[in-house]
Amino acid sequence: MIYRLRPISIVVLVCVFGLQTARPAPQSETATRGLAHDIFKQLIEINTTDSIGSTTVAAQAMARRLVQAGFPKADVIVVGPNDRKGNMVARYRGKPGSKLRPILIIGHLDVVEARREDWSTDPFKFVEQDGYYYGRGTQDMKESDAIAVADFIRLKKEGYVPDRDIILALTADEEGGKSNGVDWLLKNHRDSIDAEYALNPDSGGIVTDHGKSLAVEFEATEKLYADFQLLATNAGGHSSLPKPDNAIYHVADALAVLEKSPFPFELNAVTREYFGQMAKTETGPNAADLRAILANPPDPAAIQRLSKDARYNSTMRTTCVATMLAGGHAFNALPQRAEANVNCRIFPGHSQEEIRLALVRMFNDPKLSVRYRNDAGELQDHGSDRKAMVPPPLRADVMDSLRKVASKLWPGAPVVPTMMTGSSDSIYTMSAGIPSYGICGVAVERDDIRAHGKDERVGTDSYYTGVEFYYEFLKALTSG
Repeated sequence: MIYRLRPISIVVLVCVFGLQTARPAPQSETATRGLAHDIFKQLIEINTTDSIGSTTVAAQAMARRLVQAGFPKADVIVVGPNDRKGNMVARYRGKPGSKLRPILIIGHLDVVEARREDWSTDPFKFVEQDGYYYGRGTQDMKESDAIAVADFIRLKKEGYVPDRDIILALTADEEGGKSNGVDWLLKNHRDSIDAEYALNPDSGGIVTDHGKSLAVEFEATEKLYADFQLLATNAGGHSSLPKPDNAIYHVADALAVLEKSPFPFELNAVTREYFGQMAKTETGPNAADLRAILANPPDPAAIQRLSKDARYNSTMRTTCVATMLAGGHAFNALPQRAEANVNCRIFPGHSQEEIRLALVRMFNDPKLSVRYRNDAGELQDHGSDRKAMVPPPLRADVMDSLRKVASKLWPGAPVVPTMMTGSSDSIYTMSAGIPSYGICGVAVERDDIRAHGKDERVGTDSYYTGVEFYYEFLKALTSG
């Protein structure tokens, strides 16, 4: 049964930068910042984790703001498979009679788990400190959700009429859980989010180094996500009689091998362009090494040096890393069971099953099983043969608008195509035949990526620049 909440509408959400033809009056700027601040704070302080949170509460809150700003109730809906996994879809109506198909913007409302004892601040309180906003979701990705809602309200109050409809979908369970909102909407309400193309602010953004803008990145492709369970079992026994065959040792030995066995270096058209552009913005040894890995053959020493940078390392290969570990049942007993979760981000061109088999060969331990864990947490003996999405053709209207706005906000920073080192809901829109582009206007220091981590934060100036970017970009894209 579908749990249906009161109507809201379809609107587009993008963490993008927009062109500004005329600077608003200071009072207007103050009002815009105040609105963007309040929406951001409200979202951060609504717990949307899979364990105890609710995306429905957040979806309803954003729906109310849009309706109060003048969006027709019939154009704003909150729907979902149950009472905790609601999705908001809002439609910003374009020119009557327009033959142009809508633009869809997707943004997930859910966040990863966060424990108070791990953080310096309460992860579910919006804290402003030392020029940053702290809270779970400040980088991933409630900042973009708030930007989209704030800018749609701003455009609506200005009386702006786009040349086509803009659809905003704020959804559940991108970070995990059994009710992915984009997937559910495509299967149950395809007409409400069907579009010519999608913008996904869950990827892309501005890379800075000590405040200097290095690149304006947009996602052209992304890796494939996969979790694998490593499991060892045996009969156990009394701890006073230890035996070589120990379940914990089997798992620990496998993880030690994994730590020292990186997957091979790879390039594709997107990452080759990315490294080539970054070689122009980097300086010193990094710039030389970036040029060296593009040579034929690539320089192994340069690959090794760049692999120490987590961002570059993740862009040049499949990565697999241990994320969870459990074993044993008593302090004074030999373990009967030990397991670990290995999370992999798979380079385009390889499947989940191909990587599972590679792990089996890497560990070379008949006492250890390697099983695929699907999105619902169910274990399977085989992974999917599906491979990462093929990059969509780049649209001239999207790229021209992006370059135009980016050149004004970040002059001199090149617009660079990237491969997202993680994965996003674009996998669902792309599979449904909706070309999808990762575009975001929020800058993050290259050494301060805290998404999913402790004390997640975003710079206050970075956030408000992102608000301006999205406003200008959206107008540039839909002004006809």
